Amino acid sequence: MAKKRPQKKAAGAPQVTHGEVPVVGAREPCPCGSGRRYKACHGRAAAHAVTELVQRPFEGLAGECDWVALRELVPAATAPLRLKGGLPEGVPSVTLATVLPMAWPALRRDDGSVLLALQNDTSSGDLSRDLADTLQRALDAAPGTPVAARRVPAEGPRLQDLLDAEAAFEPVVHTGFEFWVPESADGASPEVAASLERANEAAIPTVKLAGVDAAYWCETPEKNHLRWVMPHPEEELLDALARLHAAGASSLGEDTRLVGSFRAHGLVVPVWDLPSAMTAEECEKPAAEFAERLARALASDAPLTADERRARGGLTNRQVTLS
Repeated sequence: MAKKRPQKKAAGAPQVTHGEVPVVGAREPCPCGSGRRYKACHGRAAAHAVTELVQRPFEGLAGECDWVALRELVPAATAPLRLKGGLPEGVPSVTLATVLPMAWPALRRDDGSVLLALQNDTSSGDLSRDLADTLQRALDAAPGTPVAARRVPAEGPRLQDLLDAEAAFEPVVHTGFEFWVPESADGASPEVAASLERANEAAIPTVKLAGVDAAYWCETPEKNHLRWVMPHPEEELLDALARLHAAGASSLGEDTRLVGSFRAHGLVVPVWDLPSAMTAEECEKPAAEFAERLARALASDAPLTADERRARGGLTNRQVTLS
């Protein structure tokens, strides 16, 4: 077999020995001076950085569990956001929303305020970086314009770099999407009105429990559910749930049942089936009592018994990954 010729450095290509390598077209010579195309040289690392999945994109943000819930579980909700260093001039407020009309990633309203959508598709493996890029572009957008989706640079900031870590994250769950249209507006455009009608028809009634963190009751035609995003490490949480399940202490009362869990953005979301007559208010006391039982189970370091191991296997088999 013929030997491969050694690659020569591209004529005239500047050799970068210090600092970052500029981004160029995939088929262009790499600016580092290696003689290879960018996609086969430094572009490979850049592409990997963009697509590499971040398992817990909201880690480090206040209210991480509620961020996960609003991303995956809650149809209509908003939460005010506070930026590091305060709001730019001309931006009276920044608000996170589950979704926006026509699936806009963000919207700069006529009054300069910003709405940032959480449930849109993203282009990279780091949801936090994608949202931060959209937020920055919304802050710079002209009032009265939506922000389009785009491929996000790998080196951009993340939400953790833009948001005030000391500010509480306080979601407000809505019965519909009327928050899309500000009270000061005369009315929605025909496109927004049609999108609003479709969204309201598809929304599942949802209520955030007041007594425990990141637990959301929802109503469906067949039965109601409680979906509770928990911050504990997955293996420790599954052990604790197995202890309670084997002891017959994993329910939230009569005719309720722990049926499994979701895995979403690095956190586990246990799910209970509830009777159709059980309201969110009626979940408050049993949920608080369950939280106390769970805390005791999490504190145990005893090996699982045979019954607890079987219970854990059943819970694991009924786990569904959302993201």
